Amino acid sequence: MPRDVSTPKELGALRQGLLDAAMRVLREQGALHLTLRRVADVAGTSTMGIYTCFGGRAGLLEAIYEYGFSILHDAMTTSLNGHTDPLARIMAVARGYREFALADPALYALMFERPLPDFDPSPQRRNDALGLTFDLLTQATSAAAQTGLIQSNDPVRAAYLVWTTIHGIVSIELTCSLRSPLPGWFLNSREEGERVLTDGVHALLAGLT
Repeated sequence: MPRDVSTPKELGALRQGLLDAAMRVLREQGALHLTLRRVADVAGTSTMGIYTCFGGRAGLLEAIYEYGFSILHDAMTTSLNGHTDPLARIMAVARGYREFALADPALYALMFERPLPDFDPSPQRRNDALGLTFDLLTQATSAAAQTGLIQSNDPVRAAYLVWTTIHGIVSIELTCSLRSPLPGWFLNSREEGERVLTDGVHALLAGLT
C-alpha cells in the first residue's frame, strides 16, 4: 500500500523511483504509454506521488527530458576523454552523440522529436538542456578556429553546422534501423553507420578549412 512521504529523503527517493519507472516505461513501451497510472503502477506507488514530486504529467516529462540531456552529456564527455586535438574532439562528440542515440532511441526521440503532441518544453528549458551538450561542441570548434584548423569567424555557428550534420546522419540511421535493410545503401549496418558519420563530419570540416 503506497504511503505518504514525510521527509526530504523519502521525497527524494520517491522522485527517483518515479523517474526510474518512467524511464522503464519509455524504453520498454514507448512514449505514448507514459501515463500517470502506468508509471505509478511500475513504481509501486499512487499517481498522487507524481503530483507531489513533479506537479503532474508535464513536470514528469520535463524531468525525463532534462535527465536525457544529462545522460547525453555524460556520453559525450566520456567520448571526449583523452582527446586533445580540436578536430579529434569534434569527432569524439559526434561518436558520443551517436552512441547515445543508438543505445536509447526512445529517449532520444523524446528529446529531439515530438512523439507526444501535447509535450513541448519551454524555449528556456530547451535552451538550457541543449546548452548542456552543445557547449561541448562549441568549445571544440572554438579551439579549432583559434589554432587555424578551421576558418570561422563564428565558432558557435560552425558548431551548429557540425551539430546539424551529426543529428541528421544519426537520425536517418535510427529511422533505417527500424525498417528492413536496403542492400547497397550506406546505413545497412552499425559499422557502415559509423563510417557515414565519420565521412560526413570530415567533409563538413574540410569545407571549413
